[in-house]
Amino acid sequence: MRFLPILLILLLTSCKHKDKSRVLPFIGNYDIEYSIKNGVEVADTVYPKMIPFEFLNQDSLKVTNESFKGKVWVADFFFTTCPTICPAMTKNLKWLNEQTIDLKNDIQFISFTINPNHDTPTSLMNYKKHYKISSSNWSFLTGDEAFTHQLGIDHFQIFAGQDASAAGGYAHSGAFTLIDKEGYVRGVYLGTDMKHVKQLEKDLRKLLKYEY
Repeated sequence: MRFLPILLILLLTSCKHKDKSRVLPFIGNYDIEYSIKNGVEVADTVYPKMIPFEFLNQDSLKVTNESFKGKVWVADFFFTTCPTICPAMTKNLKWLNEQTIDLKNDIQFISFTINPNHDTPTSLMNYKKHYKISSSNWSFLTGDEAFTHQLGIDHFQIFAGQDASAAGGYAHSGAFTLIDKEGYVRGVYLGTDMKHVKQLEKDLRKLLKYEY
């Protein structure tokens, strides 16, 4: 499948899944699978699910996608020395984390560093302390750089990559990605814009079937 430009993805309102109980669209490049049912050929839309991954968190503990099983995820991609959008993203994500404290058992916040050579677990812990983040449901992860960048592009619908011309040496979109409990992307939001962040809070509550 060809990769859609990130600006298109941010504006994308994908076709809804055939399950009418879903409250949010499914997002991402999809495949069409054909099968025969009752002698008739039918087409089914298949959206990509999260793939297995393994990282170290800020406590130097190994975590995988299975570590967050059964939770809705809110994820971003950042780096601790980012001089531009990352501070605003982190502050806004902290706001969202605090606003959803009543849902903390159902939501996992995940921040992936795109500069793991610098952002060791110790650096990530210091970053958390700097922003006074003490939440138990927010993990900062570091791992293989190439895999992290591709994970963001292919599975979180964000862009991340090295760019010598960009401030700090990396270019990345300032997006927050909403992943449901089954591993499907259900929303992409501009993390530097509080209007989008507040919409993400509403969508989180919809996804978890809470009244807002």
